[in-house]
Amino acid sequence: MKPAEILSEARALLDDAIQLRRRIHRHPEIGLTLPRTQAAVLEALDALGLETRTGQRTTSVLARLAGGKPGPTILLRADMDALPLREETGLPFASEVEGAMHACGHDAHVAMLVGAARVLVRRRADLAGSVLFMFQPGEEGYHGARVMLDEGLLDGAGAPSGAFALHVTHREAAGVITTRPGPMLASGDTIQITVRGKGGHASAPHDCLDPIPVACEIVQAFQTLVTRRVNVFDPAVITIGKITAGTTRNVIPETAHLLGTVRTVSEVTRERVLEGIRRVADGIATAHGAEAAVELIRGYPVTSNDASFAGFVLDSAREVLGAERVTPMSTRSWAARTSPTCCSACRARWRTSARVPTAARCTRTTPTGCSSTRRRWPRASPCTSRWRCASSSAAARSEPPRGRPPADRIVVRPRLWGPVAQVDRAAVS
Repeated sequence: MKPAEILSEARALLDDAIQLRRRIHRHPEIGLTLPRTQAAVLEALDALGLETRTGQRTTSVLARLAGGKPGPTILLRADMDALPLREETGLPFASEVEGAMHACGHDAHVAMLVGAARVLVRRRADLAGSVLFMFQPGEEGYHGARVMLDEGLLDGAGAPSGAFALHVTHREAAGVITTRPGPMLASGDTIQITVRGKGGHASAPHDCLDPIPVACEIVQAFQTLVTRRVNVFDPAVITIGKITAGTTRNVIPETAHLLGTVRTVSEVTRERVLEGIRRVADGIATAHGAEAAVELIRGYPVTSNDASFAGFVLDSAREVLGAERVTPMSTRSWAARTSPTCCSACRARWRTSARVPTAARCTRTTPTGCSSTRRRWPRASPCTSRWRCASSSAAARSEPPRGRPPADRIVVRPRLWGPVAQVDRAAVS
């Protein structure tokens, strides 16, 4: 199977992949129930002769391709769900659903995986083993992979011995593949703290127990916890992203509420930091005579790539794309993502770039209203993330940067097992 042949087949499927992605982008769905997206996936797979089944508790899709030769089963995974954002790109295929948008690229992931299935089906006779195509709802904080595991994703004969997943990124030049062995994506846990004091009039704080200074002191102490109690070579991040208290200017409230996230890249540090958060919050509140109710909601664990699988991805990408488009990751990502198999099989995850060229980035502020505690977009800051206005899209298409693919496309190589897909990235960026 020559790389040039794979790329040629992928290019022939490009227009279909673009249309599928834009169809899904127009009708984003959130959470575990994605009936319209599921229907689009099933329709796209219908003519391929795959063994398909759908989830009972979620609108997942599993499709199996049995190769013509004996061998292992490998799982390829794409997430399907959107985010609770209002799209303001002005693109002709912008979201038609108020309050929902494919701002994270999952629509592109679905189109990529369908394209991969189409390429592999044509080579069924030469395929040694089987491929399980996993279309997962509920990645954005809804634990969709866990539901699929509970429904037997890895059970029975022909269970996958390895899994591959990818995610688009704006942090690399377009067309670049990047990954690393070992920890790649951080764990993501939620912090909810209620500081309870005693309310009263702002003119007499001595008769009250103001929870706001206590809450502020807790936030400050968390930063000291990170810098003085966590090994710098096994780091952690604690961010309090929301503080709410009070109703007006001259009333001391009874409570103050903190909402935040903690990210770590090892389970040892994760446990230490979570315990420290509770200890610090309780201790500071007690020191001031207040109370702190601490709730720590565990999210996704650390995603750690199998070293041999990660090397396999890099070597295969070099073979297909050339060494100049393959970049081993030097640092881990603090984004929290679900592992495709939740630590149940060897796996590798990597990123492929969907970055908007600097000259094409718009100055509009990023959307607000994302309720996911795992998002890392700044509010009311210059837009350097994954979406852009129509004018900047035109600029990107007319002036592609030298040495990169045209700015409205991204070339993606999902893994050595054969599939290659190309999709446009007009709204992924």
